[in-house]
Amino acid sequence: MLALKENVAAVVPYAIPAWHPMVVHFPLALVVCATLALLVAKLLPNPRVAAALATTGTWNLGVGAVGSVFALATGLGAALHLHVAAPARQALSMHVRWAVFTALALLLLATWRCAGNAQDARPSWLLLIVLIAATAALVVTGYLGGQNVYRFGIGVHG
Repeated sequence: MLALKENVAAVVPYAIPAWHPMVVHFPLALVVCATLALLVAKLLPNPRVAAALATTGTWNLGVGAVGSVFALATGLGAALHLHVAAPARQALSMHVRWAVFTALALLLLATWRCAGNAQDARPSWLLLIVLIAATAALVVTGYLGGQNVYRFGIGVHG
């Protein structure tokens, strides 16, 4: 039994970082699709199609916001095991700050959209403007994460 615990303890630090690259793509895709669906729902004159798009956008935003929390958690778990030079640490720190801001913004937006509104209701212009800004922040967060990997080699084992 002790040997099993030692084997698990040896594998877990390497398994956690492997989850982050897989998890981060879900909130990115879901939130971008939510933003597009809600924007088109606001602009379309056909109320039936607009209601369907609003429902799709609401669900994508909610699931994407929850996914952003998982992405943040797996990223922080991965960062715990990193030993990087000062420039890479600064880049990683910037990525983490953007990720925390973006996850909080998406959770607040999902709460705003889901609380008190019918899921098939057209979104307000204010919600859409803030959602577009949060989506842009999410894209910047993803770009910074990509720079961490491809420019600084953070998390690359080789």
